[in-house]
Amino acid sequence: MRWLPLALFALTFCLAGYAHAAGLRLIDIPAEDDQPPLHGAMWSPCTQLAGEIDLGNLTVPGVKDCPISGDKLPLVVISHGSGGSFAGHHDTAETLADAGFVVAAINHPGNTATDMSRNLDLSEIVERPVDVKRLIDFMLSASPAAGKIGPARIGLFGFSRGGYTGLALIGADADWSNAIRRCEGATIHICDQVRNHEYPPHLAHDPRIKAAVIANPLAVYFTAASFASVKVPVQLWNTERGGDGVEPHDVVAVDKSLPVPHEYHFVANAGHFVFLTPCPANVAARRPELCTDPPGFDRVAFHKQLDADVLAFFRANLVAP
Repeated sequence: MRWLPLALFALTFCLAGYAHAAGLRLIDIPAEDDQPPLHGAMWSPCTQLAGEIDLGNLTVPGVKDCPISGDKLPLVVISHGSGGSFAGHHDTAETLADAGFVVAAINHPGNTATDMSRNLDLSEIVERPVDVKRLIDFMLSASPAAGKIGPARIGLFGFSRGGYTGLALIGADADWSNAIRRCEGATIHICDQVRNHEYPPHLAHDPRIKAAVIANPLAVYFTAASFASVKVPVQLWNTERGGDGVEPHDVVAVDKSLPVPHEYHFVANAGHFVFLTPCPANVAARRPELCTDPPGFDRVAFHKQLDADVLAFFRANLVAP
């Protein structure tokens, strides 16, 4: 898909009209069977004016615990990348909530900013889609928004390993033989596990998800045949520089392999982490590797365009009759 001029996107973004704030509340999903508890947040439409909410190391705009405005609202769930958190895409969540969506995100256990205990372990790859299925179950049954959500209007936004998670949930199955080939010569633990066939025959899928935005997915577990069962609309994003294990040519391969008509966006002169919300000064000082972009790249301007495109995609596929 070709880019429209940035000024046009900025104008569209402004004309949409955001008179109110996004409501924000923290959510906790209890442990069940052998699955750990999940912690995160949900954003929702709110009729009150915006304030600021302190999340510890991050202050975000919104109204804490605001009553949810609307009925039969579309739901979008967010899956973060390796070492990320539920707040890593909060500007996109706020944009959607301001426009009438409920948005929910969780920290993936063992692969978040505060807990990397399962990083590079096969269990983290296998359990990520299960985490999101549990999040959707919770949002539809036990969350404060349960009675406000239209269960046939569910979308997903996934970034990096969250992009892998989203592809799995909408029907992609891992090709473990490809993962074994990609592990040739590597001595990391996850490669040992794959070589020892410590993987399930299928990843968890969720047919309740009707549309997905997939940004710079980790795609090493997939081949062209992996996507045969994908049937839902997809908005796929790729960057020129890639990073964090994501190679641009792997995302191109996903684009060529998806069996359904879909959007493809290529972001020139961009690294992997441009999909994270623009960093405030205190975060940029702590995590420059996540916050520093190539010379000439404007992450703030890009996010205005990204959020407008994501909103338009979900409106077209979850809201339009």
